[in-house]
Amino acid sequence: MPALRTLRRLAALLAAASALALAGCASYIETKVTNFNAWPADAAGASYSFGARPAGSSELEQSTYEQYVSEQLQRLGLGLKPAAPGQKGRLLVDVAASGSQRTVRSLQPVYQNYRVFVPSRPGPNGTVLPGYWTQDMYGGQYVGDREVARTLQVSRLKVQIHDQGRSVYESTAVYEGGLENLPDMVVYLARAAFDDFPGRNAETRVVRFDTPAANQLQNAEPARTPPATAR
Repeated sequence: MPALRTLRRLAALLAAASALALAGCASYIETKVTNFNAWPADAAGASYSFGARPAGSSELEQSTYEQYVSEQLQRLGLGLKPAAPGQKGRLLVDVAASGSQRTVRSLQPVYQNYRVFVPSRPGPNGTVLPGYWTQDMYGGQYVGDREVARTLQVSRLKVQIHDQGRSVYESTAVYEGGLENLPDMVVYLARAAFDDFPGRNAETRVVRFDTPAANQLQNAEPARTPPATAR
């Protein structure tokens, strides 16, 4: 049993050390992107315009998100360009951003630190050393698990592109993690939605953005990871 307690104690210490290391080194934002596409071969150089503003959205907020998407469309190397004022482009782009929160629960081990009594014992020159209380040499003992709740921010951006009424590109980018403001996250989600455009149809991928500093949102670069299973 002492050996078992020691192993449990070491496992707890290693888990704590790993968590601290991850917390200290985490310098990226992770998004999950799902794409569906049937991109037309003759879309190069086409004009585009944005669809109606989603019900209940702020005009200024929506126009900001559309600007993020517009920047990505113009970075694709396809020569896409905004339609002239008052006119509709060949491509119609719908942009919808939303934010919510959800609670996740997990179990964490609980360890109890016990004190043990060391009895009196013979000392030098016929003396007797008194007994005393001290910490258990085997460390804390596992006594069970406790439930821990954590609130996650879920930020979502959905982009749909229609070519003369036919859907040719649908991308949904989702961030799920620490409590971040939706406007701060959409700039990442817009870049993720068009990363590796147009991509494979019906594919879900993870796209990470390096964030060396909190004030360098616009300069964050995507770091690609292997595709996840399409859902």
